[in-house]
Amino acid sequence: MIVGASIGNAVEWYDFAIYGFLATIISVKFFPPGNETAALLNTFAIFAAAFFMRPLGGFFFGPLGDRIGRQRVLAVVILLMSGSTLLIGMLPTYAAVGVASPLLLLLLRCLQGFSSGGEYGGGACYLAEFATDRRRGLVVGFLVWSAVLGFLLGSVTVTLLTTLLPAGAMESYGWRIPFLLAGPLGLVGLYIRLRLQDTPAFAELSEADEVAASPLREAVTTAWVPILQVIGLMIIHNVAFYVVFTYLPTYFIKTLHFSKSASFASITTASVVALILILPLAALSDRIGRRPMLIAGAVAFVALSYPAFVMLNSGSLVYAVAAHCLLAAIEAVFVSVSLVVAAELFATRLRYSGLSIGYNVSVAVFGGTTPYVVTWLAARTGNAYAAGIYVTIAAVVSLATVLTIRETKGKPLQELGVTAPAAP
Repeated sequence: MIVGASIGNAVEWYDFAIYGFLATIISVKFFPPGNETAALLNTFAIFAAAFFMRPLGGFFFGPLGDRIGRQRVLAVVILLMSGSTLLIGMLPTYAAVGVASPLLLLLLRCLQGFSSGGEYGGGACYLAEFATDRRRGLVVGFLVWSAVLGFLLGSVTVTLLTTLLPAGAMESYGWRIPFLLAGPLGLVGLYIRLRLQDTPAFAELSEADEVAASPLREAVTTAWVPILQVIGLMIIHNVAFYVVFTYLPTYFIKTLHFSKSASFASITTASVVALILILPLAALSDRIGRRPMLIAGAVAFVALSYPAFVMLNSGSLVYAVAAHCLLAAIEAVFVSVSLVVAAELFATRLRYSGLSIGYNVSVAVFGGTTPYVVTWLAARTGNAYAAGIYVTIAAVVSLATVLTIRETKGKPLQELGVTAPAAP
């Protein structure tokens, strides 16, 4: 059950990682030669397009999951997601078909983003509704854990291929291999998901004929408060995640002038730190509560984000890696709990819709844009610590949101989300 729900999320973040790490090669393969900077910017623009498709996917797959069930939608989502990634690895280059090449790349990236809109919310609903009340935090924590694992798997795959293949092979054909590997990964995930049963909570709802006839309309009209709470809660969840796992590897090279190997060592170490901490912290939330964990994570970001960027800019690689790991550890505190809280904010009949809408709006506005925004802020202000300030502001907003959410630890899922949660 945990593997079935989490494997699609791991594949999603694997896809995300390999596209980012192969961006320089993709820019050469899919855009006309002559202006490397323009080609790279176009590559990242196509990368960003997927994020703006995610809310559309959330608006489509969320209500669908509330009408026909979680398991069926999750099976469709992983098929679309892995299939589009596989096809990217088979695309003809610009040299072969001209402008059709980047257009096809854009189409497949948009399909990836659209399908991703149904993945995270659906997986969280599935795990939350299968888990016992006493272990719901730990069980849903596996979904967050799988995101970091997928990202690490993608970065390791690209690095190993770059190291092991002969000179020039990566640029010639090797870049296709990580995308092609998404095919068998997706088939394994699809096989597992097709063998899953739907959740007891949805089955009970279906048997009682209480499935929402129009979940999207009902969610935005009756559950708009928890949707807004999810958006606010996920601001620091997403901003810090994209700073730690996508912005800082580039920051190490472009701003701090460390080597690519040092950057890879740092992101790998930070990822391992997050992997080690997420599940124990999620289990801890089942004992001491969700709110203390969320408040601790948000306050730690407010207090330590700027000092962490001071450490990053100290000139010492050891200090820089330590700061990277510190930010990853704080992120682990917050994300280990934020997803289960988001699932607990909604009644069963609207859970997939409400969570998918709130999460995907937040990730589109505050997640995928983060690397661009912090890079622009640093260039505009000349402040190398701009990302630390941005993370601090995001943490303040999310902390304010946390204070409006009641404690949900250990409460029966059927009793949660009936009315809009209010402060205790």
